[in-house]
Amino acid sequence: MSRFLVFLQYLLPQHFLSGFFGYFAEGSLLKNFLIRSFINRYQVDMMEAMLTDPDDYPNFNTFFTRELKPDARPIASEDYTVISPADGSISQLGSIEDNQILQAKDHKFTLQDLLGGNQSLAEDFLDGSFVTVYLSPRDYHRVHLPLAGQLIKTIYIPGRLFSVNKATTYSVPNLFARNERAVCVFKTDIGPMCVIMVGAMIVAGIETVWGGQIGRSSGKRMITETDYSKHEPPIQLATGAEIGRFKLGSTAIVLFPPDTVDLNQKLETNCRICMGQQIGIWNQRE
Repeated sequence: MSRFLVFLQYLLPQHFLSGFFGYFAEGSLLKNFLIRSFINRYQVDMMEAMLTDPDDYPNFNTFFTRELKPDARPIASEDYTVISPADGSISQLGSIEDNQILQAKDHKFTLQDLLGGNQSLAEDFLDGSFVTVYLSPRDYHRVHLPLAGQLIKTIYIPGRLFSVNKATTYSVPNLFARNERAVCVFKTDIGPMCVIMVGAMIVAGIETVWGGQIGRSSGKRMITETDYSKHEPPIQLATGAEIGRFKLGSTAIVLFPPDTVDLNQKLETNCRICMGQQIGIWNQRE
């Protein structure tokens, strides 16, 4: 059955369906019914949210991208800590070997493909490490910075909108390098770091805190790079600062340069993780 559902995604008008859902999710029609049904279906803990009453949200999207209470996700404070960018489960993590990132068993994709063919950027992460976090529908859907840094640029890369759940990651080759995504490049104490927000089926949009919604909303269907390196004042963000959000479930991938981050050995594929939890320790540069 799962294989049939994956095959069906190749045939569906992915962008039309996602756009339609996005339009509907921004409206108020049946929003209380939809929100309460979603809470019951996915057992969402509303006591973590700033707005605990489902009826207080003006539409489904504001509920889905809800803000949490300040103490709901404490940021790991140990020296040289690198934190998870999001709530979710570890889809994969480890070393980038031979320019390849592991997607799932028997499936890999290249750095260049993930980064929209940007060879010079890909070279920064050859032999580096990565962490992929899958955000399910029940999860908190804001993405945060794993390590303090300055925003250098963003790259919007158009693409397909396959689901990114476990069944699809094991069935669709080059999934994360095929789907629509936003690459955010930061300058940090360990060198460059990328946080990639990958869109998916029914995801109504990807937003950044500095640029708002990107990609589909502007009608752009080409790779679009925006330079923030000379922005005044510089966009400097602390560890744990919010950088963006998904309007429905998706995936966040973090790339680190070689010999800079020792990933937490207790983490393994499919384990649950919360934003702010330690995923590694960065190596202090002299």
